[in-house]
Amino acid sequence: MERYGSNNASCSGRFMSGPAGNMAEPMDRLAASGSSMRRCSSRRSTLYAPSACAFPGKHGKGQKTISYMAEQVVGTGSFGIVFQAKCLETGETVAIKKVLRDHRYKNRELQLMRSMDHPNAVSLKHCFFSTTSRDELFLNLVMEYVPKTLYRVLKHHSNANQRMPLIYVKLYMYQLFRGLAYVHTVPGVCHMDVKPQNVLVDPLTHQVKICDFGSAKVLVR
Repeated sequence: MERYGSNNASCSGRFMSGPAGNMAEPMDRLAASGSSMRRCSSRRSTLYAPSACAFPGKHGKGQKTISYMAEQVVGTGSFGIVFQAKCLETGETVAIKKVLRDHRYKNRELQLMRSMDHPNAVSLKHCFFSTTSRDELFLNLVMEYVPKTLYRVLKHHSNANQRMPLIYVKLYMYQLFRGLAYVHTVPGVCHMDVKPQNVLVDPLTHQVKICDFGSAKVLVR
């Protein structure tokens, strides 16, 4: 399994892998706190997570290391992989998006997500950086976990040869447009990739959240 470490004021990291499918190869562990780091040796390669990101306000204050254990891959795309993970300290389930930092492309996702705060846009909790033995740099975005996508909800009704109840169609579309209106005006962002796979749905509350801002662009006025 993978174990992630995050820090509210200065993100630090721990990562462990194991027999969890194709999540990762076995890696050493590195625990970092501020500028000091403690390295634990293992057998194969090393994951470094010395970089830091600060999250004021609702994301917490001060320095506190938080560890995450990855449980399964829940999504893949051209920009990265999304893991379902659990916070070992609180038991909270989160989603962690792991994105390769390629200097040929400018990824604004972290910057944009830090500027957003809306019930219909997925929220960012923490972030940290990590590297592999091949010196590949990854950005790890720790976000709230929402169990389903609109695509899966539509597929469920299609497989059952049923139409989605009109009340849900109205409810989901209202929230989607409400979220897009916020994204377009407050942060001033165009999502650029709105599709059922990028619209999350909580099956219990029917709350809708827009996700995956990897292709988003800042609107020029």
